[in-house]
Amino acid sequence: MKNTYKLLIALLATGTIMVSCHDDLDQTPIDPDSFTEQDVFANADEAKGALAKLYASLALTGQEGPAGDADITGIDEGTSQYTRMLFSLNELTTDNAVVGWGDPGLPNLHAMSWNASNDFATAMYYRLAQEVSFCNSFIEKATPLNDTPEVASFIAEARFLRAFAYYNLIDFYSDVPLVTVVSTDLPEQNTRAEIFSFIESELTEIETSLKESGANEYGRVDRVAAWALLSKLYLNAETWIGEAKYTEAITYSNKAINSTYALNTTDANGNGSAYDELFLADNDSNGAQNEFIFALNFDGNQSRTYGGTTFLVHAAVGGSMEPAEFGVNGGWAGLRTTKSLVEKFQTSITNSDDDGNPIEWADSRAMFYTDGQSYEINTIANTFTDGYAITKFKNIDSQGNAGSDEGGDFVDTDLPIIRVAEIYLNYAEAVVRGGSGGDLNTATNYINQIRARAFGNNSNNVSSSNLTLDFLLNERARELYWEGQRRTDLVRFGYFTSGSYLWPFKGGAKNGTGVEDYRNLFPLPSNIVLINTNLTQNPGY
Repeated sequence: MKNTYKLLIALLATGTIMVSCHDDLDQTPIDPDSFTEQDVFANADEAKGALAKLYASLALTGQEGPAGDADITGIDEGTSQYTRMLFSLNELTTDNAVVGWGDPGLPNLHAMSWNASNDFATAMYYRLAQEVSFCNSFIEKATPLNDTPEVASFIAEARFLRAFAYYNLIDFYSDVPLVTVVSTDLPEQNTRAEIFSFIESELTEIETSLKESGANEYGRVDRVAAWALLSKLYLNAETWIGEAKYTEAITYSNKAINSTYALNTTDANGNGSAYDELFLADNDSNGAQNEFIFALNFDGNQSRTYGGTTFLVHAAVGGSMEPAEFGVNGGWAGLRTTKSLVEKFQTSITNSDDDGNPIEWADSRAMFYTDGQSYEINTIANTFTDGYAITKFKNIDSQGNAGSDEGGDFVDTDLPIIRVAEIYLNYAEAVVRGGSGGDLNTATNYINQIRARAFGNNSNNVSSSNLTLDFLLNERARELYWEGQRRTDLVRFGYFTSGSYLWPFKGGAKNGTGVEDYRNLFPLPSNIVLINTNLTQNPGY
Protein backbone atom coordinates (compact mmCIF):
# COMPACT_ATOMS: atom_id res chain seq x y z
CA MET A 1 0.00 0.00 0.00
CA LYS A 2 1.21 3.46 -0.82
CA ASN A 3 1.64 5.89 2.05
CA THR A 4 -1.44 7.94 2.89
CA TYR A 5 0.35 11.22 2.23
CA LYS A 6 1.08 10.04 -1.28
CA LEU A 7 -2.64 9.49 -1.78
CA LEU A 8 -3.35 12.94 -0.36
CA ILE A 9 -0.97 14.41 -2.93
CA ALA A 10 -2.83 12.58 -5.68
CA LEU A 11 -6.27 13.71 -4.52
CA LEU A 12 -5.32 17.31 -4.00
CA ALA A 13 -3.51 17.53 -7.31
CA THR A 14 -6.86 17.09 -9.02
CA GLY A 15 -7.97 20.49 -7.82
CA THR A 16 -10.17 19.67 -4.82
CA ILE A 17 -8.09 21.99 -2.65
CA MET A 18 -6.11 24.20 -4.99
CA VAL A 19 -6.86 24.81 -8.64
CA SER A 20 -3.63 25.07 -10.60
CA CYS A 21 -2.69 28.13 -12.58
CA HIS A 22 0.14 28.82 -14.96
CA ASP A 23 2.20 31.73 -13.66
CA ASP A 24 5.68 32.66 -14.83
CA LEU A 25 8.48 34.24 -12.87
CA ASP A 26 8.52 37.15 -15.25
CA GLN A 27 4.87 37.63 -16.16
CA THR A 28 2.23 39.37 -14.08
CA PRO A 29 1.33 36.92 -11.30
CA ILE A 30 -2.27 35.95 -10.76
CA ASP A 31 -3.92 36.92 -7.48
CA PRO A 32 -3.54 33.84 -5.27
CA ASP A 33 -7.24 34.11 -4.31
CA SER A 34 -8.03 33.09 -7.88
CA PHE A 35 -6.49 29.65 -7.41
CA THR A 36 -7.05 28.87 -3.74
CA GLU A 37 -10.34 27.94 -2.14
CA GLN A 38 -11.59 30.38 0.46
CA ASP A 39 -11.21 27.98 3.36
CA VAL A 40 -7.93 26.28 2.41
CA PHE A 41 -6.03 27.90 5.27
CA ALA A 42 -8.76 27.74 7.90
CA ASN A 43 -6.65 25.40 10.06
CA ALA A 44 -3.55 23.21 10.04
CA ASP A 45 -5.33 20.20 8.57
CA GLU A 46 -6.58 22.20 5.60
CA ALA A 47 -3.15 23.80 5.14
CA LYS A 48 -1.63 20.33 4.90
CA GLY A 49 -3.87 19.71 1.90
CA ALA A 50 -2.59 22.84 0.19
CA LEU A 51 0.98 21.78 0.95
CA ALA A 52 0.35 18.55 -0.92
CA LYS A 53 -0.24 20.56 -4.08
CA LEU A 54 3.32 21.91 -3.90
CA TYR A 55 4.69 18.39 -4.03
CA ALA A 56 2.14 17.34 -6.64
CA SER A 57 3.09 20.10 -9.06
CA LEU A 58 6.53 18.47 -9.39
CA ALA A 59 5.11 14.96 -9.80
CA LEU A 60 1.95 15.51 -11.86
CA THR A 61 0.87 17.71 -14.76
CA GLY A 62 -2.69 19.00 -14.35
CA GLN A 63 -6.18 18.61 -12.94
CA GLU A 64 -7.53 15.44 -14.56
CA GLY A 65 -4.90 12.81 -13.96
CA PRO A 66 -2.58 11.94 -16.85
CA ALA A 67 -4.07 14.37 -19.40
CA GLY A 68 -6.95 16.68 -20.16
CA ASP A 69 -6.47 19.83 -18.09
CA ALA A 70 -2.81 20.77 -18.14
CA ASP A 71 -0.99 23.17 -15.83
CA ILE A 72 1.26 24.27 -18.69
CA THR A 73 0.20 25.00 -22.25
CA GLY A 74 2.19 24.85 -25.47
CA ILE A 75 3.63 21.36 -24.91
CA ASP A 76 2.19 17.85 -24.61
CA GLU A 77 0.90 17.53 -21.05
CA GLY A 78 2.75 14.32 -20.17
CA THR A 79 5.97 15.76 -21.55
CA SER A 80 5.62 18.81 -19.29
CA GLN A 81 6.03 16.79 -16.07
CA TYR A 82 9.06 17.95 -14.07
CA THR A 83 11.15 14.76 -13.93
CA ARG A 84 10.42 13.92 -17.57
CA MET A 85 11.80 17.32 -18.56
CA LEU A 86 14.68 16.87 -16.10
CA PHE A 87 15.55 13.70 -18.02
CA SER A 88 15.24 15.55 -21.32
CA LEU A 89 17.51 18.42 -20.31
CA ASN A 90 20.00 16.62 -18.07
CA GLU A 91 20.24 13.14 -19.63
CA LEU A 92 19.25 13.37 -23.31
CA THR A 93 21.81 16.14 -23.80
CA THR A 94 24.63 13.83 -22.62
CA ASP A 95 26.35 10.50 -23.14
CA ASN A 96 23.70 8.77 -21.03
CA ALA A 97 20.74 8.74 -23.39
CA VAL A 98 19.29 9.18 -26.85
CA VAL A 99 15.66 9.09 -27.97
CA GLY A 100 14.29 8.08 -31.36
CA TRP A 101 11.22 10.31 -31.40
CA GLY A 102 10.98 13.37 -33.59
CA ASP A 103 8.85 15.74 -31.49
CA PRO A 104 9.72 19.36 -32.36
CA GLY A 105 12.81 20.37 -30.41
CA LEU A 106 13.50 16.90 -29.02
CA PRO A 107 16.21 15.74 -31.49
CA ASN A 108 17.98 19.06 -30.88
CA LEU A 109 18.69 18.13 -27.27
CA HIS A 110 21.18 15.32 -27.90
CA ALA A 111 22.52 17.17 -30.95
CA MET A 112 23.06 20.21 -28.69
CA SER A 113 21.46 22.49 -31.28
CA TRP A 114 18.51 23.92 -29.33
CA ASN A 115 17.43 27.54 -29.63
CA ALA A 116 15.49 29.99 -27.47
CA SER A 117 12.17 28.62 -28.71
CA ASN A 118 12.92 25.02 -27.75
CA ASP A 119 9.75 23.51 -26.28
CA PHE A 120 11.56 21.54 -23.60
CA ALA A 121 13.77 24.30 -22.26
CA THR A 122 10.74 26.60 -22.31
CA ALA A 123 8.41 24.18 -20.54
CA MET A 124 10.94 23.45 -17.79
CA TYR A 125 11.19 27.17 -17.09
CA TYR A 126 7.39 27.37 -16.89
CA ARG A 127 7.17 24.32 -14.61
CA LEU A 128 9.73 25.70 -12.18
CA ALA A 129 8.15 29.17 -12.30
CA GLN A 130 4.81 27.63 -11.45
CA GLU A 131 6.33 25.84 -8.47
CA VAL A 132 7.79 29.12 -7.21
CA SER A 133 4.40 30.78 -7.64
CA PHE A 134 2.59 28.03 -5.74
CA CYS A 135 5.14 28.13 -2.93
CA ASN A 136 4.95 31.91 -2.62
CA SER A 137 1.18 31.76 -2.36
CA PHE A 138 1.27 28.98 0.21
CA ILE A 139 3.82 30.78 2.38
CA GLU A 140 1.79 33.99 2.32
CA LYS A 141 -1.51 32.27 3.12
CA ALA A 142 -0.14 29.92 5.78
CA THR A 143 1.83 32.56 7.70
CA PRO A 144 -1.17 33.69 9.84
CA LEU A 145 -1.34 30.10 11.16
CA ASN A 146 2.37 30.05 11.91
CA ASP A 147 1.85 29.99 15.69
CA THR A 148 1.45 26.20 15.53
CA PRO A 149 4.58 24.03 15.18
CA GLU A 150 2.87 21.91 12.54
CA VAL A 151 2.17 24.85 10.23
CA ALA A 152 5.66 26.23 10.87
CA SER A 153 7.04 22.96 9.50
CA PHE A 154 4.65 23.20 6.52
CA ILE A 155 6.00 26.65 5.70
CA ALA A 156 9.57 25.37 6.01
CA GLU A 157 8.73 22.59 3.55
CA ALA A 158 7.30 25.15 1.13
CA ARG A 159 10.47 27.21 1.46
CA PHE A 160 12.54 24.10 0.74
CA LEU A 161 10.53 23.35 -2.40
CA ARG A 162 10.90 26.96 -3.54
CA ALA A 163 14.65 26.79 -2.93
CA PHE A 164 14.75 23.51 -4.85
CA ALA A 165 12.98 25.16 -7.79
CA TYR A 166 15.53 27.97 -7.74
CA TYR A 167 18.40 25.47 -7.53
CA ASN A 168 17.12 24.05 -10.81
CA LEU A 169 16.58 27.48 -12.33
CA ILE A 170 20.15 28.66 -11.76
CA ASP A 171 21.48 25.31 -12.91
CA PHE A 172 19.62 25.50 -16.23
CA TYR A 173 19.28 29.24 -16.88
CA SER A 174 21.64 31.12 -14.51
CA ASP A 175 20.21 34.67 -14.15
CA VAL A 176 16.45 34.64 -13.49
CA PRO A 177 14.08 36.84 -11.49
CA LEU A 178 13.98 36.20 -7.74
CA VAL A 179 10.32 36.37 -6.76
CA THR A 180 9.37 35.64 -3.14
CA VAL A 181 5.99 37.39 -2.82
CA VAL A 182 2.85 37.53 -4.90
CA SER A 183 3.06 40.75 -6.91
CA THR A 184 1.58 42.37 -10.01
CA ASP A 185 4.89 43.91 -11.10
CA LEU A 186 7.13 42.49 -13.79
CA PRO A 187 10.20 41.32 -11.86
CA GLU A 188 13.77 42.40 -12.37
CA GLN A 189 16.43 39.88 -13.35
CA ASN A 190 18.74 38.69 -10.57
CA THR A 191 22.22 37.30 -10.92
CA ARG A 192 23.06 33.68 -10.35
CA ALA A 193 25.15 34.72 -7.34
CA GLU A 194 22.20 36.57 -5.78
CA ILE A 195 19.93 33.58 -6.18
CA PHE A 196 22.67 31.24 -4.95
CA SER A 197 22.84 33.33 -1.76
CA PHE A 198 19.05 33.23 -1.45
CA ILE A 199 18.97 29.44 -1.70
CA GLU A 200 21.80 29.16 0.81
CA SER A 201 20.13 31.46 3.35
CA GLU A 202 16.72 29.82 2.93
CA LEU A 203 18.03 26.33 3.52
CA THR A 204 20.11 27.29 6.54
CA GLU A 205 17.23 29.29 8.06
CA ILE A 206 14.68 26.46 7.80
CA GLU A 207 16.92 23.73 9.26
CA THR A 208 15.35 23.86 12.70
CA SER A 209 11.81 24.43 11.42
CA LEU A 210 11.87 21.30 9.29
CA LYS A 211 11.18 18.11 11.19
CA GLU A 212 14.08 16.04 12.45
CA SER A 213 15.68 13.32 10.38
CA GLY A 214 13.10 10.68 9.52
CA ALA A 215 10.33 12.31 11.57
CA ASN A 216 8.13 13.24 8.61
CA GLU A 217 5.85 10.77 6.88
CA TYR A 218 7.19 9.28 3.66
CA GLY A 219 6.74 11.67 0.77
CA ARG A 220 7.66 14.84 2.67
CA VAL A 221 11.05 16.44 3.24
CA ASP A 222 12.76 16.93 6.59
CA ARG A 223 15.87 18.86 7.62
CA VAL A 224 18.16 16.27 6.03
CA ALA A 225 16.79 17.30 2.63
CA ALA A 226 17.95 20.87 3.35
CA TRP A 227 21.43 19.60 4.28
CA ALA A 228 21.57 17.41 1.17
CA LEU A 229 20.50 20.23 -1.13
CA LEU A 230 23.15 22.47 0.44
CA SER A 231 25.69 19.73 -0.26
CA LYS A 232 24.69 19.83 -3.94
CA LEU A 233 24.60 23.63 -4.04
CA TYR A 234 28.08 24.04 -2.54
CA LEU A 235 29.55 21.35 -4.79
CA ASN A 236 28.54 23.46 -7.81
CA ALA A 237 29.49 26.82 -6.32
CA GLU A 238 32.80 27.21 -8.13
CA THR A 239 31.11 26.56 -11.47
CA TRP A 240 28.06 28.69 -10.79
CA ILE A 241 29.42 31.71 -8.92
CA GLY A 242 33.19 31.39 -9.27
CA GLU A 243 33.71 30.75 -5.57
CA ALA A 244 34.87 27.37 -4.28
CA LYS A 245 32.77 26.08 -1.38
CA TYR A 246 33.99 22.52 -1.08
CA THR A 247 34.53 22.85 2.66
CA GLU A 248 30.87 23.73 3.05
CA ALA A 249 29.96 20.82 0.77
CA ILE A 250 31.83 18.49 3.13
CA THR A 251 30.12 20.00 6.18
CA TYR A 252 26.62 19.48 4.87
CA SER A 253 27.38 16.12 3.29
CA ASN A 254 28.51 14.98 6.74
CA LYS A 255 25.29 16.23 8.31
CA ALA A 256 23.20 14.28 5.79
CA ILE A 257 25.35 11.15 6.01
CA ASN A 258 25.16 11.11 9.81
CA SER A 259 21.37 11.18 9.81
CA THR A 260 18.87 8.34 9.98
CA TYR A 261 19.08 7.82 6.21
CA ALA A 262 21.45 5.10 5.04
CA LEU A 263 22.66 3.26 1.98
CA ASN A 264 20.29 0.40 1.17
CA THR A 265 22.59 -2.63 1.22
CA THR A 266 20.28 -5.60 1.79
CA ASP A 267 17.36 -6.31 -0.49
CA ALA A 268 13.88 -7.35 0.61
CA ASN A 269 14.80 -11.03 0.20
CA GLY A 270 17.86 -10.76 2.46
CA ASN A 271 20.46 -10.76 -0.30
CA GLY A 272 23.55 -8.61 -0.34
CA SER A 273 22.95 -6.49 -3.44
CA ALA A 274 20.06 -4.06 -3.31
CA TYR A 275 20.80 -1.51 -6.04
CA ASP A 276 17.98 -2.67 -8.31
CA GLU A 277 15.39 -2.33 -5.55
CA LEU A 278 15.90 1.42 -5.56
CA PHE A 279 14.00 1.45 -8.85
CA LEU A 280 11.21 -1.08 -8.34
CA ALA A 281 7.47 -0.58 -7.81
CA ASP A 282 7.66 -1.10 -4.04
CA ASN A 283 10.64 1.19 -3.44
CA ASP A 284 8.53 3.09 -0.92
CA SER A 285 8.53 0.02 1.35
CA ASN A 286 11.21 -2.52 0.35
CA GLY A 287 14.01 -0.77 2.25
CA ALA A 288 15.04 1.53 -0.58
CA GLN A 289 13.02 4.34 0.97
CA ASN A 290 15.60 4.58 3.76
CA GLU A 291 18.09 5.82 1.18
CA PHE A 292 15.72 8.39 -0.34
CA ILE A 293 16.32 11.82 1.17
CA PHE A 294 13.98 13.46 -1.34
CA ALA A 295 11.84 11.50 -3.77
CA LEU A 296 8.85 12.19 -5.98
CA ASN A 297 6.08 9.70 -5.49
CA PHE A 298 3.97 7.92 -8.07
CA ASP A 299 1.06 5.51 -7.89
CA GLY A 300 -0.38 3.69 -10.90
CA ASN A 301 -3.95 4.19 -9.72
CA GLN A 302 -3.94 7.32 -7.60
CA SER A 303 -1.42 9.65 -9.27
CA ARG A 304 -1.32 8.98 -12.98
CA THR A 305 1.01 10.79 -15.33
CA TYR A 306 2.71 10.16 -18.66
CA GLY A 307 5.83 11.62 -17.10
CA GLY A 308 7.66 10.38 -14.04
CA THR A 309 8.56 6.71 -13.91
CA THR A 310 5.71 5.84 -16.28
CA PHE A 311 7.82 7.58 -18.92
CA LEU A 312 11.10 6.02 -17.77
CA VAL A 313 9.70 2.47 -17.88
CA HIS A 314 7.56 2.59 -21.05
CA ALA A 315 9.93 4.70 -23.16
CA ALA A 316 12.87 2.37 -22.46
CA VAL A 317 11.06 -0.75 -23.67
CA GLY A 318 11.23 -1.72 -27.35
CA GLY A 319 12.81 -4.13 -29.81
CA SER A 320 12.66 -7.72 -28.52
CA MET A 321 12.07 -6.65 -24.91
CA GLU A 322 9.00 -8.14 -23.20
CA PRO A 323 6.89 -5.33 -21.67
CA ALA A 324 5.36 -7.71 -19.09
CA GLU A 325 8.82 -8.22 -17.59
CA PHE A 326 8.76 -4.51 -16.76
CA GLY A 327 5.21 -4.51 -15.42
CA VAL A 328 3.68 -2.54 -18.30
CA ASN A 329 1.39 -3.29 -21.22
CA GLY A 330 3.71 -2.11 -23.97
CA GLY A 331 6.85 -0.22 -24.84
CA TRP A 332 7.19 3.21 -26.41
CA ALA A 333 10.49 2.25 -28.09
CA GLY A 334 12.28 5.54 -27.50
CA LEU A 335 15.11 5.70 -24.96
CA ARG A 336 18.48 3.96 -25.26
CA THR A 337 22.01 4.74 -24.17
CA THR A 338 25.31 5.33 -25.94
CA LYS A 339 28.45 3.23 -25.86
CA SER A 340 30.08 5.95 -23.75
CA LEU A 341 28.02 4.87 -20.74
CA VAL A 342 28.45 1.17 -21.50
CA GLU A 343 32.23 1.62 -21.65
CA LYS A 344 32.26 2.71 -18.02
CA PHE A 345 31.22 -0.83 -17.07
CA GLN A 346 33.52 -2.70 -19.48
CA THR A 347 35.90 -3.96 -16.80
CA SER A 348 33.04 -5.73 -15.02
CA ILE A 349 31.79 -7.81 -17.99
CA THR A 350 31.64 -11.49 -17.02
CA ASN A 351 29.81 -13.08 -19.96
CA SER A 352 29.13 -12.29 -23.63
CA ASP A 353 26.96 -13.83 -26.34
CA ASP A 354 28.19 -15.45 -29.56
CA ASP A 355 28.37 -12.05 -31.26
CA GLY A 356 30.52 -10.61 -28.52
CA ASN A 357 27.78 -8.53 -26.92
CA PRO A 358 28.05 -8.47 -23.12
CA ILE A 359 25.08 -10.09 -21.44
CA GLU A 360 26.28 -10.25 -17.83
CA TRP A 361 28.21 -7.84 -15.65
CA ALA A 362 29.65 -8.27 -12.17
CA ASP A 363 28.53 -4.71 -11.45
CA SER A 364 24.79 -4.94 -10.75
CA ARG A 365 24.34 -1.33 -11.82
CA ALA A 366 25.04 -2.31 -15.45
CA MET A 367 21.38 -2.71 -16.38
CA PHE A 368 21.65 -3.10 -20.14
CA TYR A 369 19.49 -5.05 -22.57
CA THR A 370 21.60 -6.17 -25.55
CA ASP A 371 19.56 -8.83 -27.37
CA GLY A 372 19.04 -7.46 -30.87
CA GLN A 373 20.54 -4.11 -29.84
CA SER A 374 23.71 -2.73 -31.42
CA TYR A 375 26.59 -1.30 -29.43
CA GLU A 376 27.15 1.40 -32.03
CA ILE A 377 24.51 3.96 -32.88
CA ASN A 378 24.28 4.63 -36.59
CA THR A 379 20.84 6.23 -36.59
CA ILE A 380 19.05 7.79 -33.64
CA ALA A 381 15.68 8.58 -35.20
CA ASN A 382 13.13 5.75 -35.18
CA THR A 383 15.78 3.06 -34.72
CA PHE A 384 15.33 1.60 -31.26
CA THR A 385 17.82 -1.21 -31.86
CA ASP A 386 20.71 1.25 -32.33
CA GLY A 387 22.23 1.51 -28.88
CA TYR A 388 21.79 -0.71 -25.83
CA ALA A 389 18.51 -0.46 -23.94
CA ILE A 390 18.34 0.32 -20.23
CA THR A 391 16.42 -1.87 -17.76
CA LYS A 392 17.00 0.23 -14.63
CA PHE A 393 13.40 1.25 -13.91
CA LYS A 394 10.63 -1.34 -13.61
CA ASN A 395 6.99 -1.45 -12.56
CA ILE A 396 7.67 -4.76 -10.80
CA ASP A 397 8.03 -5.08 -7.05
CA SER A 398 10.77 -6.94 -5.17
CA GLN A 399 8.62 -10.11 -5.13
CA GLY A 400 8.12 -10.06 -8.89
CA ASN A 401 4.59 -8.67 -8.91
CA ALA A 402 3.43 -6.02 -11.36
CA GLY A 403 2.33 -2.58 -10.15
CA SER A 404 -1.15 -1.64 -8.99
CA ASP A 405 -2.56 -0.47 -12.34
CA GLU A 406 -4.10 -3.64 -13.74
CA GLY A 407 -4.12 -2.15 -17.21
CA GLY A 408 -0.34 -1.80 -17.14
CA ASP A 409 -0.40 1.82 -18.26
CA PHE A 410 0.81 3.72 -15.19
CA VAL A 411 3.70 2.98 -12.88
CA ASP A 412 4.01 2.78 -9.08
CA THR A 413 7.78 3.30 -8.85
CA ASP A 414 8.89 6.39 -6.95
CA LEU A 415 11.77 8.43 -8.32
CA PRO A 416 14.65 9.43 -6.01
CA ILE A 417 15.74 13.04 -6.53
CA ILE A 418 18.41 13.00 -3.79
CA ARG A 419 19.62 9.80 -2.18
CA VAL A 420 22.39 8.83 0.20
CA ALA A 421 24.72 7.39 -2.44
CA GLU A 422 24.84 10.77 -4.17
CA ILE A 423 25.84 12.46 -0.90
CA TYR A 424 28.65 9.91 -0.47
CA LEU A 425 29.85 10.88 -3.94
CA ASN A 426 29.50 14.59 -3.15
CA TYR A 427 31.62 14.17 -0.03
CA ALA A 428 34.34 12.31 -1.92
CA GLU A 429 34.47 14.86 -4.73
CA ALA A 430 34.61 17.79 -2.32
CA VAL A 431 37.52 16.14 -0.50
CA VAL A 432 39.44 15.47 -3.71
CA ARG A 433 38.80 19.06 -4.82
CA GLY A 434 40.52 20.30 -1.66
CA GLY A 435 37.74 21.03 0.80
CA SER A 436 38.74 21.22 4.47
CA GLY A 437 37.25 19.09 7.22
CA GLY A 438 37.07 15.94 5.15
CA ASP A 439 39.22 12.85 5.08
CA LEU A 440 40.43 10.93 2.02
CA ASN A 441 40.24 7.58 3.78
CA THR A 442 36.65 8.29 4.80
CA ALA A 443 35.85 9.31 1.23
CA THR A 444 37.38 6.06 -0.04
CA ASN A 445 35.29 4.10 2.44
CA TYR A 446 32.11 5.77 1.19
CA ILE A 447 32.97 4.95 -2.42
CA ASN A 448 33.74 1.36 -1.48
CA GLN A 449 30.39 1.01 0.28
CA ILE A 450 28.71 2.04 -2.98
CA ARG A 451 30.86 -0.35 -4.99
CA ALA A 452 30.42 -3.24 -2.55
CA ARG A 453 26.68 -2.94 -2.96
CA ALA A 454 27.08 -2.87 -6.74
CA PHE A 455 29.35 -5.93 -6.89
CA GLY A 456 27.89 -7.84 -3.96
CA ASN A 457 31.27 -8.06 -2.22
CA ASN A 458 34.50 -6.16 -1.58
CA SER A 459 36.44 -7.62 -4.52
CA ASN A 460 36.24 -4.39 -6.50
CA ASN A 461 37.11 -1.98 -3.72
CA VAL A 462 39.46 0.85 -4.59
CA SER A 463 42.27 2.55 -2.72
CA SER A 464 42.56 6.25 -1.92
CA SER A 465 45.01 6.64 -4.81
CA ASN A 466 42.19 5.72 -7.21
CA LEU A 467 40.07 8.68 -6.12
CA THR A 468 40.89 11.04 -8.96
CA LEU A 469 38.31 13.47 -10.26
CA ASP A 470 37.84 11.50 -13.49
CA PHE A 471 37.32 8.29 -11.52
CA LEU A 472 34.67 9.99 -9.41
CA LEU A 473 32.91 11.39 -12.46
CA ASN A 474 32.78 7.89 -13.94
CA GLU A 475 31.56 6.47 -10.64
CA ARG A 476 28.78 9.08 -10.60
CA ALA A 477 27.83 7.92 -14.10
CA ARG A 478 27.72 4.28 -13.00
CA GLU A 479 25.69 5.01 -9.88
CA LEU A 480 23.36 7.82 -10.97
CA TYR A 481 22.69 7.41 -14.70
CA TRP A 482 19.15 8.31 -15.83
CA GLU A 483 18.43 10.01 -12.48
CA GLY A 484 18.65 13.55 -13.87
CA GLN A 485 22.22 14.38 -12.81
CA ARG A 486 24.52 13.92 -15.79
CA ARG A 487 24.55 17.31 -17.55
CA THR A 488 25.10 19.13 -14.25
CA ASP A 489 28.04 16.83 -13.50
CA LEU A 490 29.60 17.23 -16.93
CA VAL A 491 29.31 21.01 -16.74
CA ARG A 492 30.99 21.02 -13.32
CA PHE A 493 33.86 18.89 -14.67
CA GLY A 494 34.25 21.03 -17.80
CA TYR A 495 33.29 18.21 -20.21
CA PHE A 496 29.76 19.08 -21.32
CA THR A 497 30.63 21.28 -24.27
CA SER A 498 34.34 20.45 -24.53
CA GLY A 499 35.95 18.56 -27.39
CA SER A 500 38.09 16.70 -24.84
CA TYR A 501 35.24 14.30 -24.00
CA LEU A 502 33.03 13.12 -26.85
CA TRP A 503 30.13 10.71 -27.16
CA PRO A 504 28.11 9.49 -30.15
CA PHE A 505 26.23 12.30 -31.86
CA LYS A 506 27.40 14.94 -29.43
CA GLY A 507 27.02 18.20 -31.31
CA GLY A 508 25.17 16.35 -34.08
CA ALA A 509 28.29 14.51 -35.35
CA LYS A 510 28.24 10.69 -35.43
CA ASN A 511 31.52 10.42 -33.52
CA GLY A 512 30.84 13.53 -31.46
CA THR A 513 32.24 17.02 -31.56
CA GLY A 514 32.69 19.89 -29.16
CA VAL A 515 30.19 22.75 -29.15
CA GLU A 516 30.19 26.37 -28.05
CA ASP A 517 30.55 26.94 -24.31
CA TYR A 518 27.37 29.02 -24.15
CA ARG A 519 25.45 25.73 -24.32
CA ASN A 520 26.41 25.06 -20.71
CA LEU A 521 23.22 27.06 -20.10
CA PHE A 522 19.80 26.85 -21.69
CA PRO A 523 18.16 30.00 -23.06
CA LEU A 524 15.44 31.89 -21.31
CA PRO A 525 12.21 31.30 -23.24
CA SER A 526 12.11 33.72 -26.17
CA ASN A 527 8.50 34.77 -25.56
CA ILE A 528 9.29 35.59 -21.93
CA VAL A 529 12.17 37.84 -22.92
CA LEU A 530 9.84 39.66 -25.32
CA ILE A 531 7.18 40.15 -22.64
CA ASN A 532 9.49 41.26 -19.84
CA THR A 533 11.98 43.86 -21.07
CA ASN A 534 13.74 43.67 -17.69
CA LEU A 535 15.31 40.40 -18.85
CA THR A 536 18.50 39.87 -20.82
CA GLN A 537 18.81 36.65 -22.82
CA ASN A 538 21.69 34.32 -22.04
CA PRO A 539 24.73 34.84 -24.33
CA GLY A 540 24.69 32.94 -27.61
CA TYR A 541 20.92 32.84 -27.95
